Amino acid sequence: MSLTALALVCSLKPSPAPSSSDLIATQLLAELKKHGVDGETIRVVDHDVKPGVEADMGDGDAWPALREAVGRADILIIATPTWMGHASSVAHRVLERLDAALSETDDEGRPAMFGKVALAAVVGNEDGAHKIVADLFQALNDTGFSIPAQGCTYWNGQAMQTVDFNDLDETPDEVKSTNATAARNAAHLARLLRAAQYPAGS
Repeated sequence: MSLTALALVCSLKPSPAPSSSDLIATQLLAELKKHGVDGETIRVVDHDVKPGVEADMGDGDAWPALREAVGRADILIIATPTWMGHASSVAHRVLERLDAALSETDDEGRPAMFGKVALAAVVGNEDGAHKIVADLFQALNDTGFSIPAQGCTYWNGQAMQTVDFNDLDETPDEVKSTNATAARNAAHLARLLRAAQYPAGS
């Protein structure tokens, strides 16, 4: 069963600047590839995603094209840096724009994101990963995404230092293991949901 994944990288740095969020998203996609899941990354800040909660905010809004990419994917990864203990403003913008999906349904009346799986990836040289994951998962689950067991991965550097994830000579074994578990469980859940979608409401 062919599956696809999309990583929305919510770095504040436009391409081609090095990005720790992009690196960990790429690592997750590599792990998903081992389970037959093809994927791509999109750095959201490279696109003019307007503020708002509508599907299309008009006048050059880049979100509709990104929303179509989300719709094609079985697995969505939100990768974000930690800023002042919170997800980036770009990540919050993505969640706000996904809100419009609550009013979209499939042919049987299910919310459009039912049957899709979400993963979270967080990097930063300060604390906050658990809080960020909690916020992401709450919003994504409200929107209709399913969260696999241990469906997040993160790296926290030493507090008040300047070393970033993409500065490391090698990815720590703990992060590699967590990436592998999150990807394995996400692929498994996505296949289960593809084979047996959630029941439609009466």
